[in-house]
Amino acid sequence: MNFYSLNNKAPNVSFKEAVIKGIAPDKGLYFPESITPLPKSFFENIEKLSNEEIAFTAIQQFVSSDIPENELRKIIKNVLDFDFPVVEIEENVATLELFHGPTMAFKDVGARFMAQCLGYFSESTSNEVTVLVATSGDTGGAVANGFLGVHGVKVVILYPSGKVSDIQERQLTTLGQNITALEVDGTFDDCQKMVKTAFLDDALLQKMQLTSANSINVARWLPQLFYFLFTYKQLKSKGKELVFSVPSGNFGNICAGMVAQRLGMPVKHFIAATNVNDTVPEFMETGEYKPKPSSATISNAMDVGDPSNFIRIRHLHNDDFEALKANLSSYPFTDEETKKAMLDIYKTSDYIADPHGAVGYLGIQKYRKDHPETFGVFLETAHPVKFLDVVEETIGQTLELPTQIKKVMGKEKTSIKIGKYEELKSYLLKR
Repeated sequence: MNFYSLNNKAPNVSFKEAVIKGIAPDKGLYFPESITPLPKSFFENIEKLSNEEIAFTAIQQFVSSDIPENELRKIIKNVLDFDFPVVEIEENVATLELFHGPTMAFKDVGARFMAQCLGYFSESTSNEVTVLVATSGDTGGAVANGFLGVHGVKVVILYPSGKVSDIQERQLTTLGQNITALEVDGTFDDCQKMVKTAFLDDALLQKMQLTSANSINVARWLPQLFYFLFTYKQLKSKGKELVFSVPSGNFGNICAGMVAQRLGMPVKHFIAATNVNDTVPEFMETGEYKPKPSSATISNAMDVGDPSNFIRIRHLHNDDFEALKANLSSYPFTDEETKKAMLDIYKTSDYIADPHGAVGYLGIQKYRKDHPETFGVFLETAHPVKFLDVVEETIGQTLELPTQIKKVMGKEKTSIKIGKYEELKSYLLKR
């Protein structure tokens, strides 16, 4: 299968080329030429399949021209070595826990899959690839961990100074080896703009092979469809219409869920739950897309004012606003509402949600007021301990640090401070 640019002004490329390029020369995101639904028998028998078999079957059509079956099975085995439990917290409402991986965030799946793919591709070439990535929180740690020690790949992570949690910062600044952290004086949008500028800078591109590990990269984005399928496997026997509420920042996660839907997974509706960065909720009300500067919140991984992947979502629906509205609702929530939800969940269910999961829960609650017959699943995208201060303050309890977090707390932070694109370019050219 080939991939084409959503700007339609660049040549179609293979999966391998799409992964290595990251973004098309015409600035467009890559998208698969086709999405072939899986056989009905796959979904009829899904509860009998292992997670590895589900993932292999779902992703194979997108990557098989570049990754042989035996290699793909090895990659998936290495990626999916942790659990994805669905925990019912009240009647007809459950959370999908995506924080059981090495950095305790949902991005472990996509980051590890992409790292494994690049590692496989680098075996046949001596050319070094530099992975350039912006993070608003969890992407940096997941990418750093996934790519640590991968031969032929160097990683440069840009993150907004003072706008990620202490644990998130330690996860991306303490590893060393082939990982470098650049601490940007600005917002996540500033970091993302620098990364996009670098990909269009001919002086840089003549000197090095750049790719991105943000969800704009197809190898980071597509594997996220796995855990929607894993959820369906666990909840199929309930016989209820499923609704997914996804805490949404750059909109890659929810878009991957919609790809799972195109593969044939039964799902009634998607909810993009956001914080006060409400570009998409406004679009769903007005039909006009007006990006804006991002605002800092307690759910910092969603502090995105111009989500890159929303164009993929529009494309999946043929840019038909009514068709999109039939499949997607989007609601914004304030920090105050988020904290109240965290406390309510804890008091009624004895469950500790992180701020992002709490936003997802609010999305489910709002939707189910008018659709009580549905079964709602909100994604718990990161372990609450990653937002220790706000969670402990909100619920009035002390959290125990998991082993994965204890490992990084004693390590020394190492970062390089920059403020402008020219400083990023200068650093990259000196490497």
